Amino acid sequence: MYIEMEVGGLTLDPLTNSPVLVLRDLRGEKVLPIWIGTMEATAIATILEKVDVGRPMTHDLLKTMILELGGRILRVEICDLRMNTYYALIHLEQKNRRIQTDARPSDAIALAVRFGVPILVHKKVLEKSQLETGEKRGRNGEARVISTADREKLKKILEKLAPEDFGKYKM
Repeated sequence: MYIEMEVGGLTLDPLTNSPVLVLRDLRGEKVLPIWIGTMEATAIATILEKVDVGRPMTHDLLKTMILELGGRILRVEICDLRMNTYYALIHLEQKNRRIQTDARPSDAIALAVRFGVPILVHKKVLEKSQLETGEKRGRNGEARVISTADREKLKKILEKLAPEDFGKYKM
């Protein structure tokens, strides 16, 4: 079973300065933070903030190519989480032919926001992410365990954040 989500915002992890993409379900009850690369964060932020970068970025080029070839993206799915790595599928249609392709979630979401299509997250991914957030990396890269109470506090904070609470992603 899939749950439709939207980009709730982009922020920086204060420990690692890594970009974090926050997805939230349409009811605002569930959140899914995904640590992503700087380039992908920039690709998503430019669309969300309606920034004109002058020349097409890679995801803009891909969108143009898909459209020029008579295709369209139907939806993207975050379908699995294994060993702290998220997996995604992009569902496309071209000339009545359905295609699904493997992608990094950040790339899939960068295309989803460009095409205005649903971002779906499998329920098992949300469940697994709750379990896997029990381990977090410390300042020196060592694994450290977050207590259940701390995990619940973080979850409640993320669930209550409004999009404007994230601020603008610095590019």
